[in-house]
Amino acid sequence: MTLRKIISLTMLLSFVLCLFTSGILYIVPEGRVAYWADWRLWGLSKTEWGDLHINLGFLFLIAGLLHFFYNWNAVAAYMKNRAREFKVFTASFNVALVLILVVGFGTYWKIPPMSMVLNFGHSFKDAAAKKYGEPPYGHAELSPLVSFYRKTEIDPVKARQLMGKAGIIVKDEKQAVAAIAAQNKMTPKALFDIIRPASTVVEGAALTFPDAPMPGFGNKTLQEICTIYTLQPARIIQGLSRGNISARPDQTIREIAGSAKMEPSALFAILHRLATEPTP
Repeated sequence: MTLRKIISLTMLLSFVLCLFTSGILYIVPEGRVAYWADWRLWGLSKTEWGDLHINLGFLFLIAGLLHFFYNWNAVAAYMKNRAREFKVFTASFNVALVLILVVGFGTYWKIPPMSMVLNFGHSFKDAAAKKYGEPPYGHAELSPLVSFYRKTEIDPVKARQLMGKAGIIVKDEKQAVAAIAAQNKMTPKALFDIIRPASTVVEGAALTFPDAPMPGFGNKTLQEICTIYTLQPARIIQGLSRGNISARPDQTIREIAGSAKMEPSALFAILHRLATEPTP
């Protein structure tokens, strides 16, 4: 047993495990969905999988640096030309550098096949959002229950009655929704489903376009956004076209933003202006 062997095997094993955790994080639901539904895989939450990936990554990095140190002669040999002269920009190095640049800039500019890899990952996350459901707003599970009542327009008195019938024990309504759900061995989503009938929102009433992006905004189609907030798709599409943004009703917000080379949050600001401006 030598230190060189230990370092090499540590680097190999940590690399394999990093690949594995990378695959898990590639398909894991978006944070808002994972925390809302208390998503777990083999008993580990999204946060725990992320923590494991980070520490394995650091182990791989340390082992890699030590491996680089102990194998410097072999690495230096790769950096020599046919005349055995040390040269950084050898043909092999240049090819490797070009590959790195292609992937890097291709990812930034959303060019295939890099964009296809990203979109494939998004498809897993979109499917998870449909399966587990979206929270009523970002990080709703962290809100104190009293604040959650207000933000979701739920009648506290009726909510307490519904929770009492369901056998849910609430020691302090100033506790976070996630903490209360955990104490009752359920997910925040399950708790919300129980008290949802206490909503004071009139069914079928027109909703006001929000001042901040709603959960899952990027995954919704333009038609869905228009239906939820009673907007005219033709007027919204015409307004977007004035800003040189091409859109179809069946496209998702993420797709429209991607084709316009902008973030969904920037597109939301434009939609907010179009939705709230007076109708001519």
